Amino acid sequence: MKNIRFFFFSVICFTNSILFSGISYAQNAPSPHQKSANEDSTDQAGSYTPMLGTKVASTKFGDINLRFYTYVRYLNQLGLESEYTNSFGQTSSIKKRQDVQLQKALIFFGGWFLDQKFRYLLYVWTNNTAQGQLAQVVVAGLVSYNFNKHFTLVGGTIALPGARSVEGQFPNWLSVDNRMISDEFFRPSYTMGIGAKGKIIENLDYQFMIGNNLSQLGIDAGQLDNSFNTVSLSLAYFPTTGEYGMMNSSYGDFENHQAAATRLALHFTRSDEDRQGQPTNSAFDNVQIRLSDGSVIFAPDLFGTGTQIDKARYQMTSFDAGFKYHGFALEGEYYWRWINNFRVAGPPLNFDQLFDNGFQLQASGMLLPQYLQLYLAGSNIFGQYGDPWELRAGLNWFPFNNKFARFNAQYIYTDKSPVGGLAYPFTIGGTGSVYTVDFEINF
Repeated sequence: MKNIRFFFFSVICFTNSILFSGISYAQNAPSPHQKSANEDSTDQAGSYTPMLGTKVASTKFGDINLRFYTYVRYLNQLGLESEYTNSFGQTSSIKKRQDVQLQKALIFFGGWFLDQKFRYLLYVWTNNTAQGQLAQVVVAGLVSYNFNKHFTLVGGTIALPGARSVEGQFPNWLSVDNRMISDEFFRPSYTMGIGAKGKIIENLDYQFMIGNNLSQLGIDAGQLDNSFNTVSLSLAYFPTTGEYGMMNSSYGDFENHQAAATRLALHFTRSDEDRQGQPTNSAFDNVQIRLSDGSVIFAPDLFGTGTQIDKARYQMTSFDAGFKYHGFALEGEYYWRWINNFRVAGPPLNFDQLFDNGFQLQASGMLLPQYLQLYLAGSNIFGQYGDPWELRAGLNWFPFNNKFARFNAQYIYTDKSPVGGLAYPFTIGGTGSVYTVDFEINF
């Protein structure tokens, strides 16, 4: 298997070197400097701005923009092995799915109120694969005030910016609404809190947030501790063109950069997590602190009979780098995670820290500009309880030469995935092949 992984990652690098060898589609290239989601193209009702939506009302007191996102997915997990044995010798059955789902629906309402610097975003988010479970429907939002380009104050439900995929560029990923297993394993998630973002100097952006916990999905206020000590930040530098496509963090080069766009970013997150602040197994899919074999660290008797972790400190640093040119991109991220400062009920642990690290690497190319995109990707986690990995290949077809709609076909091979759930194409412990076909609308 190690030889297979080495071969695959070699193919990624070799493929990208060929794609960057001079193939150009300059005649169809749009400007790489697209409007941000906070810039209206016009003040008139009926106008449309990418990632902001259609303006449905415009008054002297404010405006309202409407946007929606949804997709239909065919999922085939029949190629997975039927059982999984974790590092503690516990064997469990794998539920292999084959179904079609209207996977998710989001409706966004956003705009400004009283002052164009005072903005709001409210949304309804459904996880339709979890019908009947807790927090299957989420109603959330945020408000912000832009003082200047250096400082925007934000409060509400916000993604902790502890990895690239939670910087706010969703759904501009190569896959349709699913991260790679290393990203899903290490990253923080969405919680409520306050934050700030802006430019430190030209070409150097920051995001900062203080939140309730690593993820508040499926968690009510009564389950939270009162320490308010979850902190996350990111610094992103764009040394060549000063930007990196949509939201400065989108994956792939749909924009067809005619000058090489580059990105370097550093992230850090710290959070003291409480066993009471974790969702139950039947709750909406949530990011929990897991071992590299998929075991939740707060599970009873996991590290010995009568032993249970009540509190733990999560610290994670990641670094990402990316390069885009003429429709092609090579992008990677490395993660380091420390879990320590344990408070334990029952007999003591025989360790005082857990450490895991890992990476992901993605190569993509627009075979036909703004129309057909191929990508290859891989990820690996190096943990104290196993080294799970993943390979994937996919094809994106944009039938209308824009990002409003796309078809995606994808093949994934996972080896002992440590993450999973009803919202994901992979499942915890899954080893084998998974196929997905998606049709996505983002308008």
